[in-house]
Amino acid sequence: MSSYRPLHDGWTVTAVSSTGQLRPVVAGLPASVPGCVHTDLLAAGLIEDPYLDDNEEGLTWIGRTAWAYETTFTWEPAEDGTGDDRADLVCAGLDTVATLVLNGVEIGRTANMHRSYRFPVRHLLQAGDNTLRILFDPPYGYAEAQKAALGDRPGAYDEPYQFIRKMACNFGWDWGPTLVTAGIWRPIGIETWSTARLAEVRPLVSGNGTVEVHVTVERAVERPLTLTATVAGVTESVTVAAGARRSVVTLTVPDPDLWWPRGYGEQPLYDLVVCLEDGEREHEWRSRIGFRSVELDRTGDAFTVVVNGVPVFVKGFNWIPDDCFPSRITRDRLAERFAQAAGAGANCLRVWGGGMYESDDFYDLADEMGLLVWQDFPFACAAYPEEGPFAAEVEAEAREHVARLTRHPSLVLWCGNNENIEGHADWGWQEKLEGRGWGGGFYYDLLPRIVAELDPARPYWPGSPYSGSPDLPPNDPSRGTVHIWTVWNTHDYHHYATYTPRFVAEFGFQGPPAYATLRAAVSDDPLTPSSPGVAHHQKAVDGGLKLLRGLGEHLPRPDGFDDWHYYTQLNQARAMAFGIERFRALAPYCMGTIVWQLNDCWPVTSWAAVDGGGRRKPLWYALRRAFADRLLTFQGDALAVVNDAGEAWSGELAVERLSLAGEILAKERFDVSVPARGTASVDLPEAVARAGNPAGEVLVATLGDARALWFPREDPAMDYPPAEMDTVVEETEGGLRVTVTARTLVRELAIFPDRLDPRATVDDQLVTLLPGETAVFHVTGGGPDPGALVRHPVLRCVNESR
Repeated sequence: MSSYRPLHDGWTVTAVSSTGQLRPVVAGLPASVPGCVHTDLLAAGLIEDPYLDDNEEGLTWIGRTAWAYETTFTWEPAEDGTGDDRADLVCAGLDTVATLVLNGVEIGRTANMHRSYRFPVRHLLQAGDNTLRILFDPPYGYAEAQKAALGDRPGAYDEPYQFIRKMACNFGWDWGPTLVTAGIWRPIGIETWSTARLAEVRPLVSGNGTVEVHVTVERAVERPLTLTATVAGVTESVTVAAGARRSVVTLTVPDPDLWWPRGYGEQPLYDLVVCLEDGEREHEWRSRIGFRSVELDRTGDAFTVVVNGVPVFVKGFNWIPDDCFPSRITRDRLAERFAQAAGAGANCLRVWGGGMYESDDFYDLADEMGLLVWQDFPFACAAYPEEGPFAAEVEAEAREHVARLTRHPSLVLWCGNNENIEGHADWGWQEKLEGRGWGGGFYYDLLPRIVAELDPARPYWPGSPYSGSPDLPPNDPSRGTVHIWTVWNTHDYHHYATYTPRFVAEFGFQGPPAYATLRAAVSDDPLTPSSPGVAHHQKAVDGGLKLLRGLGEHLPRPDGFDDWHYYTQLNQARAMAFGIERFRALAPYCMGTIVWQLNDCWPVTSWAAVDGGGRRKPLWYALRRAFADRLLTFQGDALAVVNDAGEAWSGELAVERLSLAGEILAKERFDVSVPARGTASVDLPEAVARAGNPAGEVLVATLGDARALWFPREDPAMDYPPAEMDTVVEETEGGLRVTVTARTLVRELAIFPDRLDPRATVDDQLVTLLPGETAVFHVTGGGPDPGALVRHPVLRCVNESR
């Protein structure tokens, strides 16, 4: 019944007009589709890489320019006169305000990056050459006109991102550059069809094996059709009567294998095939589904995700767009990020509201890898107008994506926005709004109605942070979800210990990117913490000052760039591990920690665990320990034993107080047994817990392979000996093995091989060795100098000899 022809070749882009300072002359420039103006200009050498130095600052004119994309393609009608009764131009993503003209005739206008568009064009197609022109208005011009017409709305930044349905972080964020794009950012093509087509397929899948396949049919002729669905060897058919536009076919799969999050079970997926037939032709839709149930347990103000009847402790990351130019994000790149999230022990990604609805590849990978997805609708950190064109556009995009994503078992929560409810309640917006709409109608009415209609078995939450009712303070730790930004902004990271939250959906602490990532993006010579390029790649207000202030009494004052880089990366790792361990120890009262953030969209000093070059920061290694299924953590005068595994954790817990030289000063043994998904607290006797010489002792707890250390004083106040260690570097298949044996205590040992070769990585970081202990590191990729691997500044520890 249908065929699809992509239109990705032969495009050119031309600068039509500009309200900014137009730099190069751009006319008939070859353009990549999917893509955007920035990547086209970069490929042609007309702009410098916006990720390097401060090049971004010279590119604001791009977002204030009108751009015309144009291509000529050939088209021939079907030889037998059938199969192309209809022809539609299908635009999966246009960024953003566009007018489309085919063969000199305007066929439509768009104003929403977040949705697709379909335009009937059969009557305009001609045999032979056809010309398609798409004129993109300047995003700034559109947004500023809407702002003038509808009245200002407060937001976190002095940019008009809430006045255009476009990826908000395009306009800059406290971790991202201001690169306001335009272009054909997702596939475009012509679909020809006859009789009827499947306009929408929306499978609703339950854990008991029931699949309701809801379809919407677009027709060229009115005749009966047959709708057939097949999954797991079960096939059912129904007749779609002449004139009917919607139908449902229900299948029941006996005893399906259930889909589980990572760490809770396997992720079986089943092929679902849906066919629409008229006796001569068929239109087929294929995808994969998983059987599972999901609910949100709100008992007693809790916020607990329950999958297949089992409460899940969420160990997650917030996700931002992985590139400022989304057309560059490939499936392989997403797979690498997902592997990094899973490798750190995460079981969830929260798609943050200042970004976008992600690609099919994103959700398919989440299904395959067992990563739960919390999906924000794209609203963030601003009051959004509900009048003008926005109500209709928001409804259209929400209906499209809710229907698109119902099939994914990984998707467990729809969330109305990021921080807008908090902003309206606590950030002084109400006085500035003077009664104008702020988005509440979306979060409390429109979006939950759409989810209830199209995806009724999946929970909806109006926003985050949110306490469960519009009448309650939205960022109350004792209810619902909380965002904790006192730490980083104003407080030391030990302040995390004052929180007793139900679910932490955002919290973070900054650190610089890997050396190789920063060096590749910044040409400063020498690099310093405040040199121009380093400073430009820090977008947070007073970010550099907060990094230094955050060191507090935890670490020595940095002496030069190398110290600054190591200490601030280490401090980020410690801060986040401290918070996670605190919150995990509170389970099951607290049932989730979602770190801000997994990834970066460019090379920048930020809260990410994986930097803009795709390199793992020391934070990533610390999170791998803090997110481990089995965790020991000192919490005040007690030791928390956290067991997030599916089996009980039993054994002899040893707690020892040692001198820094390794001498046992006190020792206790405890028989412990913690049930699966359980937490226990062991009170420590004063004899072992109270240090006689706080500056010269360490507390060590071990249970099986798990270990926890506690130093009674901050590092500068400890009487650490100068580190002494023996190192051996050996070639192995695929890289180098570095063996380090401590002759003294060695605190937070790290190797940074990317300083020698940007391709090199190491499998562990931030390892503390007691006297006589050995650690083995594996360095892979590139060809770093073996001798330099064990010398300063590649090999670092807190108590190193200078």
